[in-house]
Amino acid sequence: MESHKKLLLQNKAWVQERTHYDPEYFKRHSRVQTPEFFWIGCSDSRVPANEVTGTEAGEIFVHRNVANLVVHADLNLLSVLQYAVQVLKVKHIIVCGHYGCGGIRAAMTNNEYGLLNTWLRNIKDTYRIHRDELDQITDMDKRADRLTELNVTEQCLNLAKTSIVQQAWKTEHKPTIHGWVYHIEDGLLEEVCSMDYTTELDPIYRYIVE
Repeated sequence: MESHKKLLLQNKAWVQERTHYDPEYFKRHSRVQTPEFFWIGCSDSRVPANEVTGTEAGEIFVHRNVANLVVHADLNLLSVLQYAVQVLKVKHIIVCGHYGCGGIRAAMTNNEYGLLNTWLRNIKDTYRIHRDELDQITDMDKRADRLTELNVTEQCLNLAKTSIVQQAWKTEHKPTIHGWVYHIEDGLLEEVCSMDYTTELDPIYRYIVE
């Protein structure tokens, strides 16, 4: 059997299992979504948001890209962010990186990756900002782990720099931003930072919002 056809069969089995235990499951979810959480994660297939958090469909709104970046010129991310904050009114935004991230490790090299170079440069910028700390870590695996943590923190800051988040912080005192890292080897999540409406930003990043 071709692999993609196996997925279709697994889907049917999943539907049957869901409706067996909860006949109204799909009807209920078809009406509206009211997630409390917005997840910005890595595209890595080993870090599925719902599974690692034990959440059900409808509980977590998800955006994923290589190395869980929040780039100020990424209209895709900004559109999803605006919808999550202004329409869904999420209470929490989670930026989740993971140890062993291929994007992080690629950014630490001088290898040429074509179009991917443009994306990875955002991680290289984080490395440059924290070079003094990172260069002191001689073990390359540990250095990559630390860059993973610092990258998550920088992406949380990038969220705080957006007018979307600043407007919500001023008018609604939410969402809270959380920076997490996922341990692939044992499945555990670890928080590395958090920010809320009381967070102080460099004045140059503050917008005059109504």
